Amino acid sequence: MKETMFESHIPGLQLIHRGKVRDLYAVGEDHLLMVTTDRLSAFDVVLPTPIPDKGRILTAITVFWMRKVEAMLGIPNQLTDIDLAQVVPDPAIRAPLEGRSLVVRRLRALPVEAVVRGYLIGSGWKDYRASGAVCGIALPDGLELAERLPEPLFTPSTKAGAGEHDANIDFKGVVELLGLETAEAVRDSALAIYAMAREHARRRGILIADTKFEFGQDAEGRLHLIDEVLTPDSSRFWPEERYRPGISPESFDKQFVRDYLEGLDWNKKAPGPEIPQDIAARTAERYQEALRRLTADPA
Repeated sequence: MKETMFESHIPGLQLIHRGKVRDLYAVGEDHLLMVTTDRLSAFDVVLPTPIPDKGRILTAITVFWMRKVEAMLGIPNQLTDIDLAQVVPDPAIRAPLEGRSLVVRRLRALPVEAVVRGYLIGSGWKDYRASGAVCGIALPDGLELAERLPEPLFTPSTKAGAGEHDANIDFKGVVELLGLETAEAVRDSALAIYAMAREHARRRGILIADTKFEFGQDAEGRLHLIDEVLTPDSSRFWPEERYRPGISPESFDKQFVRDYLEGLDWNKKAPGPEIPQDIAARTAERYQEALRRLTADPA
């Protein structure tokens, strides 16, 4: 197995947040060092087994999408041109951080997850079966599991704290949190990014079933794309060649891990169980395949 990083430790920099996957360090007052580790969470629990190269793959995918979104849609992001060596000058300390670390602008993160759904799956499918709607948005009768929705849906949620679950809210709830102008900008930006990315991915054999975006604002209130973007951790990716409505498709993410965990006598609360190395290795291969397909020229 390749060397992995479960937690980062950087002498001389203040750790200000350790999330499920990312560690954030203060770099002066205006910037952050964002380190994407190889941690894996399932059912909102961080598991003790890291996935080889996961952090580098997620970082590469995020940078790819951020640059593409800014070039095609004009939506700015938190990336900077500051090199890692300027922030971590010691080569020995810097070496394990290479490829998984970004110096980014420090922005005011908005307290909303901008979720976009293009297919009827997961909690959306459960909601539809119970009410004929997804997050209060009525849908036609007779839709099947994993069926493509007539139009992508903006179904936002609040951002949960550690160990808690996100809570779905309607657009009125977003307006109450952000104000009308910012709420509309978040909704319109999220839908525009999804539409562009869905077509890009489809031409490379990946269906983006759903995804979530995070946005932040600078001192002038300008909206920026932040955190991770259209990765297998923040999205549901399906291989188009094996997609069939009516069944739950395979995915380019931690499905191997979820399937393994579902077979255990585990209450889905911390601490999580160790994952066998073969499951971790197969999961790493799926992440790598997602990166390869997304960044390849279309066939």
